[in-house]
Amino acid sequence: MDYQFAAIEQKWQKYWADHQSFKAEANSDKPKYYVLDMFPYPSGAGLHVGHPLGYIASDIFARYKRLKGFNVLHPMGYDSFGLPAEQYAIQTGQHPAVTTETNINTYRRQLDQIGFSFDWSREVRTSEPSYYKWTQWIFMQLFNSWYNLETDKAESISTLIEKFNAAGSADVKAACDEDTKTFLPSDWANFSEEEKQEELLKYRLTYLKESTVNWCPALGTVLANDEVKDGFSERGGYPVEQKKMMQWSMRITAYAERLLQGLDTIDWPEPMKEMQRNWIGKSSGASVKFKVENSDLQIEVFTTRVDTIFGVSYLVLAPEHEWVAQLTTPEQKTEIEDYIAQTKKKSELDRMADAKTVSGAFTGTYVINPVSGECVPLWIADYVLAGYGTGAVMGVPSGDQRDWLFATHFNLPIVQILDSQKDIDVQADPTKEGKYINSGFINGMSYKEAVAFLNQWLEDQGVGKAKINYRQRDAIFGRQRYWGEPIPVYFKDGLPYLLKEEELPLLLPEIDKYLPTETGEPPLGRAEDWKYEGKYEYELSTMPGWAGSSWYWYRYMDAQNDHAFADQKAIDYWKDVDLYIGGSEHATGHLLYSRFWNKFLKDLGFAKEEEPFKKLINQGMIQGRSNFVYRVVDEEGRGTNKLVSYNLRKDYKTIALHVDVNIVENDVLNIEKFKVWRDEFANAEFVLENGKYICGVEVEKMSKSKFNVVNPDVLIAQYGADTLRMYEMFLGPLEQSKPWNTNGIEGVFKFLRKFWRLFHNEAWEFTVSDEAPSKAELKSLHKIIKKVQEDIERFSFNTSVSSFMIAVNELTDLKCNKRAILQDLVVVLAPYAPHICEELWSLLGNKDLSTAQYPIFNPEYLVEDEFAYPISINGKMKMNLNLSLTLEAKEAEEAVLANEQVQGFLNGASPKKIIFVKGKIVNIVI
Repeated sequence: MDYQFAAIEQKWQKYWADHQSFKAEANSDKPKYYVLDMFPYPSGAGLHVGHPLGYIASDIFARYKRLKGFNVLHPMGYDSFGLPAEQYAIQTGQHPAVTTETNINTYRRQLDQIGFSFDWSREVRTSEPSYYKWTQWIFMQLFNSWYNLETDKAESISTLIEKFNAAGSADVKAACDEDTKTFLPSDWANFSEEEKQEELLKYRLTYLKESTVNWCPALGTVLANDEVKDGFSERGGYPVEQKKMMQWSMRITAYAERLLQGLDTIDWPEPMKEMQRNWIGKSSGASVKFKVENSDLQIEVFTTRVDTIFGVSYLVLAPEHEWVAQLTTPEQKTEIEDYIAQTKKKSELDRMADAKTVSGAFTGTYVINPVSGECVPLWIADYVLAGYGTGAVMGVPSGDQRDWLFATHFNLPIVQILDSQKDIDVQADPTKEGKYINSGFINGMSYKEAVAFLNQWLEDQGVGKAKINYRQRDAIFGRQRYWGEPIPVYFKDGLPYLLKEEELPLLLPEIDKYLPTETGEPPLGRAEDWKYEGKYEYELSTMPGWAGSSWYWYRYMDAQNDHAFADQKAIDYWKDVDLYIGGSEHATGHLLYSRFWNKFLKDLGFAKEEEPFKKLINQGMIQGRSNFVYRVVDEEGRGTNKLVSYNLRKDYKTIALHVDVNIVENDVLNIEKFKVWRDEFANAEFVLENGKYICGVEVEKMSKSKFNVVNPDVLIAQYGADTLRMYEMFLGPLEQSKPWNTNGIEGVFKFLRKFWRLFHNEAWEFTVSDEAPSKAELKSLHKIIKKVQEDIERFSFNTSVSSFMIAVNELTDLKCNKRAILQDLVVVLAPYAPHICEELWSLLGNKDLSTAQYPIFNPEYLVEDEFAYPISINGKMKMNLNLSLTLEAKEAEEAVLANEQVQGFLNGASPKKIIFVKGKIVNIVI
């Protein structure tokens, strides 16, 4: 029978599901291999052909590793909390859980029909209480922990309390807030319960603190920086403003150095590692205190160029700095307040990115330069952010271009500080060369001398010290929305307390609608009678989108465990993820936070490895291939009812309209389907070329608005899942972005049909021979064994597809139907096209292809033992003659002269000489 892909694929998908063919066991004697995909958010649109690219690659690798004798864990689940489901709930009133379930069902159906070898017994959903119970549990461990800088790890908060009881705060070295108290053991003992909890909150790894956030009034929630673009929310395009709020935060800054060093130990793409290095932003410099004139206040500044301190002509605070109101004089109050109001309209990303616009406002206050004693004005400006460093910057116009622009704009002094600085009346010169001038006691010193001397001087005077700083800030851990994990906290006397572990999970309560309350509280404020023990208020914010995805790979190790997030034996066995595939857009969100949580869990003894993901591959994006029709417009630019084919546009004035790519084949429009799709053109006039309407083409992002989304369901129905899998790999290197073009998929389908043909005779009867294979057949097989093994190991899947096509063509030409060849070929192709291979494996009399072994490559079959010698007569090439490479000169000469064709060329003449070069040429001289 001809290749019946639909029946074959349904048969084997059912078999795999019924037999749990890909279920991984944690007690296997085989070596483990953990392959993980970044799990999807189940949107209502379902999968388009761009989504499965990474999944197909990981599935090929997982299937290959099974064939190579590994116990493979290859799970899948859903990142199912999120803002889109909540926005839909706001619009329709339907509970997010209902739409999420519907969307998951669509995803599952689509994933199953592509034939992935997922272990579905381990499926997780971040919105399921049985899952988010453990997300809440991890939050509680963070709340009950502090970071000990002496041991360089997180420890139980009880050990910190012991230190306070024994010796007070003097010798405690911790990652903590700046405003911690200094106290003796006797002071601690006399603190009230409230005072103790307030102080401990400054040390906890998750804590409440007033923070500047991106507040979106229309969405009623705080947004992360990457959810804001040009001052508007990425979802919905609503205005976003800067606002101070009490927010939960995670003290990720405690792990900054470990997060930085860990990047050197993992096999990740260098651009991805560089993004994380930049985000962490380690810099060496100095902390310097500038005393406020006529005040006891001191403003701390971090600078990487302490050598330039004598060139300071002003100091700048972030507009949201907590001291701005206090340090603003009455005369400047209106100007400062107006400037702060303008700043609130900009996101932090916009403020950092805009290096050209100069703006600021003078507070009316002056500060004293600690090294020169000079008074310099104190300004606010939006290029300084409260959360970066100390929220204060010293302005050195001669050495920093942004400072130079600011000083020039506001007519502030620009002081030369190095004799090698040039043209500072035109622009800043950041050089470190030369000797210092106009710099008091460091005049005449070099850069290195000045830095060392100043750091020591500042420390001796008690006004500063050398310091390492990180750009990274603590991660805000709250969203004012409904569809997220409830934070397991209640409030007593205004302070946060944890639920008991046995009270987890804290379930999302039912509410009447999914909007903030009329008084501005988050949606959870709508829950009736939702109080701890009937009297204490719960936390009304929910966890951010990255909470559930920051540990999910551990849950896959032991997904049904009710007593722990994963059993320690399972964690000991699986350890970490060997291969992780997903998009590069998650560099500083999911991946950084996951590394943080993993290190924390290791500190507490729950995880074994310092890094969660050994190897990471970022798959490229599959872009859409849009099609266009061309509508003729009249003199006034109004659209007519005439549509002109692509190559005839020059004769008309037209506008291009996107057309659904699913009614276009090889760029030819299906006119009847188009008329149904666009009612307004039901009676349109079509100007054709050679009887066809040819569409225009452009490569764009795949999106519904451009009508260029290709649904895999359609392609699978037409060509089969194996064809789709191979074609997605065939499009190009995994890491590169490439345009989708359905036009080429037919070639892959024909290849699979040709492969199927190898096993069947002219009447489509399954027929294989048990004859011994020929050298040529063995050579063809072992070439593909070697090639595919090498390609998969280096994740070069597209080149394998080409090689499969060559191998099948060779074997077809050889008329090969030998079991010894075809059976191994089935195994080699199986990771790419598992359905057809399972069927053929079964027809060959075998069972369960997933337990087969990958064929062993034998290099002997690729050794050439014959050579097609060019035979020349008097230097003119006449023919090629296959001779054994074992022949020496005399044997080769005899074999050549014995050949009938050679004798014909000699025409009875006797050779005067025969020149024989082994493996090269034979030249007969007559």
